[in-house]
Amino acid sequence: MQHQLHGTYDSFLVVLSYLIAVTASYSALDLAGRVTISRGKHRVLWLIFGATSMGLGIWSMHFVGMLALTLPIHVMYDMAYVILSVVLAIFVSSIALYTVTKDELTPKELVISGAFMAAGISGMHYTGMAAMIIGITYDSWWVVLSVIIAGTASVAALWLLFYFRKDQTRYASLYKLGSALIMGAAIAGMHYTGMVAASFHTDSLVREHVQMQMQPETLAYVIVFATFLLLGVTLIGVFINKRFSQKDSEIEENESWYRSLYKNNEYGIISLDKTGMVIDMNPAVQKITGLITEQYINRHVAQIGLHIPRAEREQTRSLFYETTAQHLNSFETAWSYPGGDVIKLSVMKVPVEIAGEIVGTHIIVKDITEENAAKQKIEYLAYHDELTGLPNRRRFNQLLEEAIERSASEQKTFAVMVLDVDRFKMINDSLGHTYGDLFLQGVSKRILQSAAGCEVTIARMGGDEFTILCKCEPDGREASELAQKIIDTLKQPFHLKDSDFYISASIGTALFPEHGSDAVSLLKKADAAMYKVKRQGKNGHLFYTDDLDAQLLDHIELESDLRKAIERDELVVYYQPQFHSEYNRMIGVEALVRWNHPTRGLLSPGLFIPLAEETGLIYDLGTWVLREACRQMKRWHDEGGPLIPVSVNLSSHQFHQSNLVTYIRNILQETGLAPEYLELEITESMMMDPAVSIHILEELNKLGTRISLDDFGTGYSSLSYLKKFPIHKLKIDRSFITDISQNRNDRAIVSTIIAMAQNLKLDVIAEGIETKDQLDILTENDCKKIQGYYFASPLSAADVETMFIMPSREAQHLE
Repeated sequence: MQHQLHGTYDSFLVVLSYLIAVTASYSALDLAGRVTISRGKHRVLWLIFGATSMGLGIWSMHFVGMLALTLPIHVMYDMAYVILSVVLAIFVSSIALYTVTKDELTPKELVISGAFMAAGISGMHYTGMAAMIIGITYDSWWVVLSVIIAGTASVAALWLLFYFRKDQTRYASLYKLGSALIMGAAIAGMHYTGMVAASFHTDSLVREHVQMQMQPETLAYVIVFATFLLLGVTLIGVFINKRFSQKDSEIEENESWYRSLYKNNEYGIISLDKTGMVIDMNPAVQKITGLITEQYINRHVAQIGLHIPRAEREQTRSLFYETTAQHLNSFETAWSYPGGDVIKLSVMKVPVEIAGEIVGTHIIVKDITEENAAKQKIEYLAYHDELTGLPNRRRFNQLLEEAIERSASEQKTFAVMVLDVDRFKMINDSLGHTYGDLFLQGVSKRILQSAAGCEVTIARMGGDEFTILCKCEPDGREASELAQKIIDTLKQPFHLKDSDFYISASIGTALFPEHGSDAVSLLKKADAAMYKVKRQGKNGHLFYTDDLDAQLLDHIELESDLRKAIERDELVVYYQPQFHSEYNRMIGVEALVRWNHPTRGLLSPGLFIPLAEETGLIYDLGTWVLREACRQMKRWHDEGGPLIPVSVNLSSHQFHQSNLVTYIRNILQETGLAPEYLELEITESMMMDPAVSIHILEELNKLGTRISLDDFGTGYSSLSYLKKFPIHKLKIDRSFITDISQNRNDRAIVSTIIAMAQNLKLDVIAEGIETKDQLDILTENDCKKIQGYYFASPLSAADVETMFIMPSREAQHLE
C-alpha cells in the first residue's frame, strides 16, 4: 500500500544549488574560450577537462537541489544511478563545449545541439531522481514543462557560450558573470520544475536489496566539498591558463609583428645559427641577390660568399668575422650576378642573443649601388663644374693650396693663369643661355686641347672665367707659350645656330713665389694682369707687374665712383652734330655720354663704358642717357627747332631686355618726343639670333623710331642683316675712314658700302671725318651725310644750342 509523502525544502541548499549552477556556468564560459584557442592534442585535453568540470558542476547543482528536499522518511541513494547521472552530465557538457568551439554556429546547428543537450540534462535529472530509493510518480505535464525549460536553457546556454567564448575586452568578466547568472537561473528552473513534477510515496517494492547505498547527508556534503574543490581548481587553472594565454597571445602577436617585419623588410635578412648554417632568408634576399631560399637552407654561409667577386672575397671574409658578441659589424662589399653584373652591398652582421648566449646571427644586406652612384655624383659635383666637367672654384682652391705647399718644399715655380672670354656676354645675351652653355663647353674643349701635353690643371671659376695651374720655369716661358696657344685656338670661329661667332681671350698670369706665396695674392695678381689686357684692347696675355696693383686699385675706385655717378648727377650728355655736306646744314645729333668726375674731371666713354658693361651698370647708364637725350631734343623742338632727330646708342643689355619696346615707348611718352625723331643705333653683334632680333626691330619700327646700323663693315654677317632686318641707315665705321685717302682698299670698301646702301634705298652716313681729303673722297662717292671733328666735336647741350641751334632758328626766321 502506498502513502503519499510531502517534503519541505532547505533554503540554504536551494540557494547553494543556484550558486553552484552559476559557478558552473561561469566556468563553462571561460573553458569555451580556452578550448577555442587551443589546437591539436591540447584542444582534446582541454575539451575533456572542461567537459568534466562543467558536467560535475551542473550535476552537483541538480544533486544538491534534490538534497534540499526533506521528506518525512529517511531516503537512501543508489550509487549506480548516481554515477550514471554524472556520466550523462559530463557527456552533455562535452556536447556543449564541442558545439560552441566551432568557427561558425548556424541557427539549425544551435537548435539541434540544444535538443541533444536538453535530452542529456533531462536524462541526467531524472536518472538522478531514480537514484533515490523511494517510490516516485510524475505528473506528465510538469515533466514536459521541465523538458521545455531544459531545451530553452540549453539553446540559451549554447548561444551565450558561443558569443562570449573569445571576448577579451575589459568588460569580459562582467559580461560572463551576467550570462552565468542567467544560465544558472535557467538550469535551476529546469531542476525545480522537474521536482514539482515528482510525487513521493512509500512503496513495498522499493529497492531495499541495493548494496551500494549512502546516507544523504554524508553524500551531500562530500559532493558539495568535492564540487567546490573541483570548481576551485578549475577556476584557478583557468586563471593561470588565462595568464599563460595572455602571454602566449602577446608572444604570438609580437612574433607576428616581427615576422611581418622580417618578411616585408626591404633589406635582405639571412639568419644563421651559431655554426654559420643558414636557417632562414627573407624574400628581399632573393630580390636583391637572386638567391633562392630553398637552395641555401641548412647550408653554410660560405656557400653564399662564393657569389662575392674573387678580388673582394678575402677582405669581406675578414670583415665578416670581426664581429664580437657585444658589437654589430657593418661593411661594404660587392655582389656578382651569374650574368656578370656587379652591384655594391652594405652588409650588417647582427648577433642574436638569448639568455645571455649568442645563438645565431642575422646578416642584413642592402643594395647601395644607386646610393653609391648618387654619393659619387654629389661628391663629383661638389668639386667639378656641371656644365664643362672641369674642376670648380672649390676644387681649384684645394689644388692651388696643395701646389703652394708642394712647390714651397721643393722650391719649384708654377703659374696661376686667369682667363676671361672676351665678348661672351654679347653671345649669351644674343643667343640665350642654352647656346651660351654650348659655347662655354666648346671653349673648355679648346682650352683642354691647347693644354694637351702640358702639366696643367684647368678649372672653371664661373661664367666665362677659367683658371689654369701650370708648371713652369722661373721665367714663366711655359705659361706664356700655353697662353698663346689658347689665344690662337679661341680665335677660330665657333659655329652656333647656323652662324659663325668670333671671340678672343684675355689672360693674366702670376708666378709662384715671385708674385705671391699664398692663394689669395696669386689669384688677385693674375686677375689684375688679366684686367690690364682687357683695358689694352683684349685678346692677349700679360704677366703681373708691380705697377698693376696701383692700376687695380684705381679700377676698383673707379667702379665704386661709377655706381654713385647717376645718383650724384655726375653724368652729362654731349651731342655731336651730323651734317649734310651739300647744303652745309645740321641734320641730326648723336648723343654721347661723358662723366664729370668730381676729382678726375671730364671722362670720355672709353674710360668707363667697358667698366659699366663689366659690372652690369650699363643698363642704368644707358637708360639715363636715352631719357636725357629725348628730353633735350624735345626742349629744342619746343623752343623753335630745328626739327632734327637724336641718335642714341643702345647697349646689348638694353636691346635684349624683354620689355624693350614698352621701355622706349614709356620714355618717349614721358619726355614728349615724337618717335620719328629718335634714331636707335645698334651693332651687328646684337643681331646674332635673327629670330629674336627681327621681332624686336619690327616692333621698334612699328613704334615709329628709326634704326641705324652702327660700325657697319666690322662684323661678319652684314649683308644677311641688311636683307633680313628693317634697318633705315648704315653708319660707315671710322676704321675705314681714317686711311681712306692713302689706302685704296679702304676707299674701295667705302665706295662699295655707299653704292650698296643706295641700291637698297638706305640712308648712309660716315663718321670720323677729320680732314678735307676724307670729305672730298666721300662726296665724290655720293655720301652727303657726314659726322666728325672736321665739322664739329662732341659738344655740351649749351654749346650745341649756341653754335648751331640758335643760328638755325635765325636763318629760318629770316627766310
